[in-house]
Amino acid sequence: MSVWALGLNHTTAPLDLRGRFAFALDQIAPTLQSLRSSFPSSRHPQVEAAIISTCNRTEIYCASEQIALDHTFGWLAESGGVAPTLLRSHAYTLHDDEAARHVFRVASGLDSMVLGEAQILGQMKDAVRAAENVGALGTTLNQLFQRSFAVAKEVRTATEIGAHSISMAAAAVRLAGQLFEDLRKTRVLFVGAGEMIDLAVTHFAAKEPKSIAIANRTLERGEKLATRFGGEAMRLADLPARLAEFDIVVSCTASTLPIIGLGAVERALKARKHRPIFMVDLAVPRDIEPEVKALEDVYLYTVDDLAHVVQQGQANRQAAVAQAEVIIDAGVQSFMHWLGQRSTVPLIQQLNAQADEWRAAEMARARKLLAKGESVDAVLEAMSRGLTQKMMHGAMAELHSGDAASREQTAQTISRLFLRKER
Repeated sequence: MSVWALGLNHTTAPLDLRGRFAFALDQIAPTLQSLRSSFPSSRHPQVEAAIISTCNRTEIYCASEQIALDHTFGWLAESGGVAPTLLRSHAYTLHDDEAARHVFRVASGLDSMVLGEAQILGQMKDAVRAAENVGALGTTLNQLFQRSFAVAKEVRTATEIGAHSISMAAAAVRLAGQLFEDLRKTRVLFVGAGEMIDLAVTHFAAKEPKSIAIANRTLERGEKLATRFGGEAMRLADLPARLAEFDIVVSCTASTLPIIGLGAVERALKARKHRPIFMVDLAVPRDIEPEVKALEDVYLYTVDDLAHVVQQGQANRQAAVAQAEVIIDAGVQSFMHWLGQRSTVPLIQQLNAQADEWRAAEMARARKLLAKGESVDAVLEAMSRGLTQKMMHGAMAELHSGDAASREQTAQTISRLFLRKER
């Protein structure tokens, strides 16, 4: 059994290209079905698969008897509508121990834009559940991910990898504080109501802004989040008309197209008499048209723009990284040992089946002898002798076949297997 992975992340691909391969959580199941059905059943039966898709990465993990990286590449390029050559220039491929090491590092927060951040672990668990629900996660990938979660827990328990972590939301607050002298006088609009927005609202609410509003496609969900922070909820459709009311806009939805356009921002600036607007687009694909960044009096930051802020203090965590890598190394070795053992499972099953067949045959023979009146001792003697002869027949035959070199090798193997007490 082999494991392989391919993906692109914030270090290998620009934001707009990552957006072409972003899958919302509710898209994972049909996407996995499409991927698995694309493999030729004759060459790759029952391919296991999982997809991790966040604002910083999209990664595909597969397991099968044979690695099929080229096929997986072709499928992903087609799904994103880009040329395979373009995808290859921004993607990475990994297999077996390299794939295991990578997923362990991702789960532990070592491969994130925010070193040591914990959010990726929850996103990975969501992705694994989605794969399980659609029947795409077999024994091998299940072991890989469960072990990655265990390694991540050990890393966080045994090291200080996340002690000085600065989240995207905290970075956004820091930048907003550089633009506005007093955040308590600002009105803040959050677009979306998912996990990232929840985190962002928590950080901004701690600064006690003048008002908080949540714009969401589903009003009920927006109201639920707004109520927690004493804010108001509004429909997403009302956003263009009310955009001018807000000094800070933070957006992160699962929309495949921008929901805040250049024209809407221009009209808002005019209504504000060009008072500045601080905008943060945490979505992949983008929620805010990139042309907005060129407008005067607009300060627009994307997830990639925030990278410089979140990297501050990274030096304080480098010692913890070294400790984490040792834990990950041990996890990789353990997984590869397990994976290697998996290759012997069919042989073990065949040996057990053969032993059961011999046992059943000798039991049937013993019952017949007992029915004929043979003594119990004689029957037990015959049964034990019969089992011993069946078990030793193959080994004895090998010892008498082949050339001298092969017989010597066979003798050493048989000695190791059958004469352990004499070693």
